[in-house]
Amino acid sequence: MKYHSIAIDGPAASGKSTVAKELAKKLKYIYIDTGAMYRATTYKAISIGIDLNNPYAYSFIDTTEFVFKFGELFMDGVNMTVLNRRKEVADNVSLVASHIPVRNKLVILQQNITKQHNVVMDGRDIGTVVLKDADVKIFMIASVEVRAERRFIELQRYGYNQSLSDLIEDIKRRDDFDSSRDYNPLKQAKDAILIDTSENSIDEVTDMIYNKFMSKLKGESNNGNWWREKFIHP
Repeated sequence: MKYHSIAIDGPAASGKSTVAKELAKKLKYIYIDTGAMYRATTYKAISIGIDLNNPYAYSFIDTTEFVFKFGELFMDGVNMTVLNRRKEVADNVSLVASHIPVRNKLVILQQNITKQHNVVMDGRDIGTVVLKDADVKIFMIASVEVRAERRFIELQRYGYNQSLSDLIEDIKRRDDFDSSRDYNPLKQAKDAILIDTSENSIDEVTDMIYNKFMSKLKGESNNGNWWREKFIHP
């Protein structure tokens, strides 16, 4: 049986997780938030007190259980949604995710899921590494200011307070780290559709990707460029 997949990449708070979750609901697919896996790994590494700078100190991943239920990640049976938003996790996740052994271990887990389920997966190297043969690849962007505002609202919802100016600096720092790392950096796949979500609603973006995906499944050519004109940078 052939399973289908949609790969959504982009920098922090570009809207990819929200859109991916809604798209998965609409398609009745499994939603895989790979960023949550890296954040949870960071949380556990901090909790057990390993040297975060040592790429070979993360052997605990081999005995760690990652399970997605209703779009949320449970690590070792614990819902990580709120714990993953702690500032110490946000401050260190790019470092943890830059380690080759960590990435290799988590990529294998992510790819194994796609061998058993139809998935919508988001992250930073999905279209370029994890799901090179995804049916549709999307790369989402948004202005730093818009992304900081989104993250500010999200953190407040989870009970965390951080100033907007600090969030802007954090996002700029993480963008630079993620896009400049040597191994599997954040970048747009050559065959990915670029979408700027700064001024478009979640429903608009979700519907665009859904229609593109369904057209692809049906083997139909895309008639007209309304989606490119509305969403894609020249």
